[in-house]
Amino acid sequence: MRVAAWDSSTGRTGLAWMIKHPASSNQESGSQTIDSVSSPLVAEALALRLGLQIATSKGISEIFFLSDYSTLIRAISSKSQIKEIFVYMAMAAAVIVPLGLLFFVSGLLVNLLQAICYVLIRPLSKNTYRKINRVVAETLWLELVWIVDWWAGVKIKVFTDNETFNRMGKEHALVVCNHRSDIDWLVGWILAQRSGCLGSALAVTKKSSKFLPVIGWSMWFSEYLFLERNWAKDENTIKSGLRRLSDFPQPFWLALFVEGTRFTETKLKAAQEYAASSELRIPRNVLIPRTKGFVSSVSNMRSFVPSIYDMTVAIPKTSPPPTMLRLFKGQPSVVHVHIKCHSMKDLPESDEAIAQWCINQFVAKDALLDEHIAADTFPGQQEQNIGRPIKSLAVVLSWACILTLGAMKFLHWANLFSSWKGMALSALGLGIITLCMQILIRSSQSERSTPAKPNDHHHAGSPSRIEKK
Repeated sequence: MRVAAWDSSTGRTGLAWMIKHPASSNQESGSQTIDSVSSPLVAEALALRLGLQIATSKGISEIFFLSDYSTLIRAISSKSQIKEIFVYMAMAAAVIVPLGLLFFVSGLLVNLLQAICYVLIRPLSKNTYRKINRVVAETLWLELVWIVDWWAGVKIKVFTDNETFNRMGKEHALVVCNHRSDIDWLVGWILAQRSGCLGSALAVTKKSSKFLPVIGWSMWFSEYLFLERNWAKDENTIKSGLRRLSDFPQPFWLALFVEGTRFTETKLKAAQEYAASSELRIPRNVLIPRTKGFVSSVSNMRSFVPSIYDMTVAIPKTSPPPTMLRLFKGQPSVVHVHIKCHSMKDLPESDEAIAQWCINQFVAKDALLDEHIAADTFPGQQEQNIGRPIKSLAVVLSWACILTLGAMKFLHWANLFSSWKGMALSALGLGIITLCMQILIRSSQSERSTPAKPNDHHHAGSPSRIEKK
């Protein structure tokens, strides 16, 4: 048995399954939620798929499904194409593929230019390379900023004091944020772009990210830190990576998601069980921070990074959660970001005390999110106007004109559509672009993210016991 509940206002779907064994009274059940589901038909199909996956994993060879949803039954049994499915496929061809062509073709050109600069300029002057790469990388990142600002019309509301807002982009900073949505990293890019340091916005991320087509390669050229989630290896990676940043010529942000993975209800439940067993305060809206990376970052950056920007991301109840799929489909969302600035020199000196400081900040962040849930905003906080600059729009239009002109000249020269071989190659190219877009979308989905290993916690010692309720 499987059940799907679909919310038309948010696109969120709840899936539940229950297996009854005919020979006994035993039964098994489970559930999960998925965001950005486009229709009740897709929700029912996902529930059907979930039921098949669960049955297969349990070695069940025969299974019967009963459904009262006639559209799903027709979609399965009919030889003709269901209109809704056809419309969805047409939308993907009309929107996803052109956006993918624009992003990946321009991105490959950016990667090529980054590679040339890396080989020819970096050996002569690392800082000259960094200054050039900052501009080059920004031309790629601005395309994603355009998708958020202009294509999907996502509204980002920033809550912080005037002093913090005016400092942003004028100094090196370690950015610590909860990992609430699939596009938290993009929200960070938006804020970095508004602060004038998008090209030097860096992050600590998982190693697999650098293999993502175009975007991951550009991150590698831009000196992102890639971790394997194995502390024996990652400790040296963080130390050496941060030492390299000590002479960075322009203000940079280094983003660190200390929860180690994106927030889901399943991971929250696991975090609550861990907190109960470790005598920690039970979290309600955040996961328990993995403090080893944070401690190492503070210890190695304290001498040249003056500030920590403590960001808290929240999604209003009235807004559907933003996802990469919703962005590409041009569907708007609202994101609230609270920012609090801490001076690096005010942090304690010992590793244990730094770890406890991080834990305490997430306790406060959890309480702040409680307030947001109650008020659907950050009450009593000053909202800052971050605007919507046209720079990203100008960059995308420029890329579109350049690539369209180049494509017309190439097609005229190659005469691809004059033969079956040429059309087959064109179809193959579009297929590769579609596959790359699918990889990008799937890699951003929170339900596909893997939780950090339990031993990644840096236990802060007995003071953390005080936080238990």
